[in-house]
Amino acid sequence: MKTVFSFFLLIFIFTNSALCAGKLLIPMDFSQRDHLKAYGVAFWTVKQAGKTEWLLNYRHGSFMCDHYEQLERLCRLRGVTYEVLGGAQVTQIYAEIEEANMEVIPLEKAPKIAVYAPSWYQPWDDAVLMALKYSEIPYEQIYDDEVLHGTLSDYDWLHLHHEDFTGQLGKFFRSYKNADWYREHQARDEARTKEWGFGSVSELKKTVALEISKYVEKGGFLFAMCSGTDSYDIALSAIGVDIVASPFDGDPPDPTAQQKLNFTRTLAFKDFKIVFDPNIYEFSDIDMTKDSGRGLRGESGDYFTLFEFSAKYDPVPTMLTQCHTSVVKGFMGQTTSFRRSLVKQSAVVMGEYEGRDEVKYIHGNLGKGFWTFYAGHDPEDYRHMVGDPPTNLELHKNSPGYRLILNNVLFPAAKKKKLKT
Repeated sequence: MKTVFSFFLLIFIFTNSALCAGKLLIPMDFSQRDHLKAYGVAFWTVKQAGKTEWLLNYRHGSFMCDHYEQLERLCRLRGVTYEVLGGAQVTQIYAEIEEANMEVIPLEKAPKIAVYAPSWYQPWDDAVLMALKYSEIPYEQIYDDEVLHGTLSDYDWLHLHHEDFTGQLGKFFRSYKNADWYREHQARDEARTKEWGFGSVSELKKTVALEISKYVEKGGFLFAMCSGTDSYDIALSAIGVDIVASPFDGDPPDPTAQQKLNFTRTLAFKDFKIVFDPNIYEFSDIDMTKDSGRGLRGESGDYFTLFEFSAKYDPVPTMLTQCHTSVVKGFMGQTTSFRRSLVKQSAVVMGEYEGRDEVKYIHGNLGKGFWTFYAGHDPEDYRHMVGDPPTNLELHKNSPGYRLILNNVLFPAAKKKKLKT
């Protein structure tokens, strides 16, 4: 009997050790050859197996999953650094995480991703689209028709990039009103507005913004960059109020529009002042592009700092700030940064310009859902201009600024009980 018991004990120990030994670590510290592709591999693993762990603050946000040959082969194919771990190493990692400002976040369901962008040509690129394509994360592209048809509920994560939800065609009127791309965009917007029975493009866009807000409130994840951030909140605040000049809807704005804004509808901003002049390339005083002194500091002096959060008590902002550096190179856009004094107290500031009334990266809740606003256009093109070629991410495989985008893509995959704040 003793011999039989010893035999089964050995089998148990061997099997348990084998299970512990079969782990593959994707490090996200400076040893990683391609941080951006690593997110794609992590996404693929969640989609295929649903057994991936995000090790917050461990080697700058590494991923660990069961080891199998197909995954190892994928890492080699995509140029992603990985390490095969033994049982003792895995045990040591868990012990280190338990004792430090670190946490294990299970990633259990790959989110279905939608990018809100028109299908026709625009003379600028989209940083999120480039990040998704480069990291090989699948997505679907939608626009106003899909939102108004009620398809948002089909998606777990929605991205808004360089969009103007106020219905003013990006306020490019002064510089590009005679450009072919501008005229085409205007014609398409007006045709779609007529098809849906709205009186103006502004009314259509506000309705779209409200549908997106309902999507978040019901549990959706929203991520926006550049003018997709402030123009979105402005549109929500101005529902039922005419805030656009005559070149956009045929009549002047309501002279009392500023006083009629409703800031209780907005996600992130309050008490802002709208810029009504159609010839000024600015929506409101939320954006700090002109007031930040960037013309004096220049690109070499433009950096923002990420906050450090408690991984065990604040896992959501910790996930969204995982990076191999806490100081990130700044970058401009139509909306370059946010005026701190106009950010609601309910929002969490995750990236700031220290000592200034200026923040870069913010996050918050609405109902059952989450939103994140990231100012600027392209993390690796400091002053991206209309008509510039897209950034080649092969040259920026370890971009900290792009990592923040991809943190948001993986965020909805986290086990839901871990997302409570």
